[in-house]
Amino acid sequence: MTDTSPAVRQTRTAVLHHAPVAQPYAQTRPLAIENLRLDPPGRDEVLVKIAAAGLCHSDLSVINGDRPRPTPMALGHEASGIVVECGEGVRDLAVGDHVVMVFVPSCGHCAPCAEGRAALCEPGAAANNQGELLGGGVRMHAGDQEVFHHVGVSAFGEYAVVSARSLVKIDKDLPLDKAALFGCAVLTGMGAVVNTAAVRPGQTVAVVGLGGVGLSAVLGALAAGAAEVIAVDVDDSKLAFAKELGATAVVNSRAKGAVDQVKALTGGGVHAAIETAGVGPAFDFAYNITRRGGQTVTASLANPSVNVSIQQVRLVGEERTIRGSYLGGGVPARDIPRYIALYKQGRLPVDRLMTSSGPLEDINAAFDLLAGGKTIRHIITMD
Repeated sequence: MTDTSPAVRQTRTAVLHHAPVAQPYAQTRPLAIENLRLDPPGRDEVLVKIAAAGLCHSDLSVINGDRPRPTPMALGHEASGIVVECGEGVRDLAVGDHVVMVFVPSCGHCAPCAEGRAALCEPGAAANNQGELLGGGVRMHAGDQEVFHHVGVSAFGEYAVVSARSLVKIDKDLPLDKAALFGCAVLTGMGAVVNTAAVRPGQTVAVVGLGGVGLSAVLGALAAGAAEVIAVDVDDSKLAFAKELGATAVVNSRAKGAVDQVKALTGGGVHAAIETAGVGPAFDFAYNITRRGGQTVTASLANPSVNVSIQQVRLVGEERTIRGSYLGGGVPARDIPRYIALYKQGRLPVDRLMTSSGPLEDINAAFDLLAGGKTIRHIITMD
């Protein structure tokens, strides 16, 4: 365990004080950059110097009220950094290690963890919902006020105290700005394809919704050897970008006959439709383009008020499968190194998803870019 100076126990961090907040965020400024006091890392906890953090719709959904969370809360969950200090009991990490942060800590002991389903960790989910760390309580303070953690990470700042079970150690040769993508966009999108849908070479895949997660799914389907990878969105610029990334076909879901277009391209529908848009019409489209005997996978987090309606007779008579995919349906400590290896081999060019970047001070304007579909992944760089 290494001691640090008191200065390291302070952090400039983006804090959300209330939600929902309306656009334009550059004017309403939902996130305030504040100096917070950090507690030292407790047992099984680590102090991390944040290097880079990506803006994701899961952060945006807290700001716009789609995902209610306790406030004040320090946002940010897709990030990379360097270990500065380890608390008591931390054995697998050391000062100077490079790490990727994961938005569901896995305790390793509950029933889902014992079954290899880290995304469903019960203590991890409870801690995330309460805005606390896995070990209980919070480690950030604004004066006498506690500041809640966003899914155990709170990466929009200079430093963060997190559970060691929210971290995956990575090789130091991977640039940290690129490493940040593997904590959410790649983990979720790639995992939905290879873990949840278990896409096999020669199968057909459609991805509905082309944000960072969706485009990661497109790249994942290509890496998995899918014969057809059809990218679907309502934004023609995103469709063009998906084509540049290697999608074999693109379809605007608002076009007349769009469902029939996908079926014509695939001989009756796709083996696997991956929905990542987080809106009801996108899920409906994904379901309607899935072939008989195929599966529809949703990896998005829609507003809790969103419901979908399915004909039971069609579900049974066509032997359909509908599956949810959270955290890519896998085990981060296993999957993140695998995905990084594919990136290094040139088979998963996720760095191309980094379409803009900027300092922490510009974070509110950056969320306008994300909300308006003007960027795929905006990276906040701390140095």
